[in-house]
Amino acid sequence: MFSRRGVLLPGRFLGCLASFSPPGAAEPSRCSPAFVPLLRRSGRSEPPPAAAGESRKVPKNPEESRSFGNRKMPKKVKGQQAAVAAGPAEAAASGPVTRDRSGAVSITVHAKPGSKHSAITGVSAEAVGVSIAAPPTDGEANTELVRYLAEVLQLKRSHVSLDKGCRSRDKLVRVDSSLSPEEVLRRLREAAG
Repeated sequence: MFSRRGVLLPGRFLGCLASFSPPGAAEPSRCSPAFVPLLRRSGRSEPPPAAAGESRKVPKNPEESRSFGNRKMPKKVKGQQAAVAAGPAEAAASGPVTRDRSGAVSITVHAKPGSKHSAITGVSAEAVGVSIAAPPTDGEANTELVRYLAEVLQLKRSHVSLDKGCRSRDKLVRVDSSLSPEEVLRRLREAAG
């Protein structure tokens, strides 16, 4: 960004103004058609017509030059992007327990460290609530979480690992076993009581 008479202008626009030649000059302008509405407002004339073999589309409306190729960007719909990216199998299996692309089962966990006892406090549509009997320092709570979930799921500790969220209460735990997401969810609900 450069300043010209106290107004901040991008470098490309300044280059356009510097290379712009008044009508009747021998050198043609290298200015982009997107800057034509700005040139009109500044009192300068339009750039000369396009050279042979080069086509320039000059927008009639200044608002058209601000859109991408005279098209408006589509609006995003909440949840639609995630469902499309995940595919039809993942979109149907929404909830705290899903199967990821590698085939492993992922559990979304909301951890509550520093509790007296390790227990599953609840299973909601978003996450599995787990209270952890370890302080949240030096990775002790993460180690206890992995140990407790392996015990609840009746798996070896090496089959359960922390995938994301080592410093957050919201975590993603990965289960590498032959259990289906439905079976994992059933075992978690049984432990919740």
